[in-house]
Amino acid sequence: MPLTDTKIRNLKPSDRPQSVADERGLSILIQPNGSKWWRLRYRFEGVAKMLSLGVYPDVSLKEARERREAARKMLADGIDPSANRKATKAAREELATNSFEVICREWLENKRSNIEEAQYKKALARLAKDVFPWMGSRPIAEISAPEILTVLRRIDARGARYSAHKVKSEISQCFRYAIATGRAERDPCPDLRGAIPAPKAENLPAITDPKLVGELLRAIDGFKGTFVVKCALEIAPRLFVRPGELRKAEWEKFDLDKAEWRYFINKTKTEHLVPLAGQVLATLRELHALTGHGRYVFPGRDPQRPMSDAAINAALRRLGYDTKTEITGHGFRAMARTILHEELQVKPEVIEHQLAHQVADALGTAYNRTKFLKERKAMMQLWADYLDKLKTGADVVPLHSNVA
Repeated sequence: MPLTDTKIRNLKPSDRPQSVADERGLSILIQPNGSKWWRLRYRFEGVAKMLSLGVYPDVSLKEARERREAARKMLADGIDPSANRKATKAAREELATNSFEVICREWLENKRSNIEEAQYKKALARLAKDVFPWMGSRPIAEISAPEILTVLRRIDARGARYSAHKVKSEISQCFRYAIATGRAERDPCPDLRGAIPAPKAENLPAITDPKLVGELLRAIDGFKGTFVVKCALEIAPRLFVRPGELRKAEWEKFDLDKAEWRYFINKTKTEHLVPLAGQVLATLRELHALTGHGRYVFPGRDPQRPMSDAAINAALRRLGYDTKTEITGHGFRAMARTILHEELQVKPEVIEHQLAHQVADALGTAYNRTKFLKERKAMMQLWADYLDKLKTGADVVPLHSNVA
């Protein structure tokens, strides 16, 4: 006799599993703990099989019968319902493995060891906020350029144009990773070139008035913070490298006898050579007594890690400078670039090479770490001497330098 909802509700468990038949192979199994499972008995290619159809009452009697009929139709079409369920599950799992979010997180984790932890967290936060909710579950190979553009326009609409371009770059990198790992065939992001207007360039604040530079150097001279940060503050304007390159400087990259610092720049994918002026060497030798036993020249509280990326700007604020309107750690580069050219008349190409800018010359030659090396060595000493004079408050008359 076919089952009814009343009869099913009244079925009581016993100390052993018991099966009560409905019809056409459908039955309900009552477990000793009281749970009730729908099951379908069938034969496929002469072999007796059992297919679970869900738990009662989550799956009602009506729904169980509908699932039974769907399974019987598969049998009529020569399909094994159990094998079909396994194949469907495998396809779902593969789809999940190939989703944009899964691949994107995998790509980020893969590059985590090569970037700053703060950079990793910011990238993940951007993607989790602006991308994953809309296309995170989508199979990456099915994502189109218009779909990405919708995501980017949503970011741009709230006035975050720079973030929109940053996210586009990260999406593109994720696609290239998917291509390399065989889960996508092309990157749609190049199709969006020009779709989001370029963000307005924002110049980081810098002090370029020699008199004000002297005041800054005197303030640095009186800095009351840690010795490591004070040394970084003293060296930063004299070497004018990128702040991240300075704080991650490693002792093994320095040759104090040759007065050179060589390291690889991730931003430009080039090796860079920084000549060290006598004043910088003196500071480094003094600092070596404190941090020379470790990896980093400027370690943080954890000696196994470099000092914080906020340390220099925090120190400048402690000295009374506004890092939004007056000077930042990156501003030392603009300071040197401007004054070396305008006050000391150093040739722009010599300055640009020391800044490690990828600017081709008239012959199309890209950056070469040893190009203009003689002039750069002279320039770095000239610059350090000039800064010393500014710090003392001396009136420095611009002269034509011997590296022009």
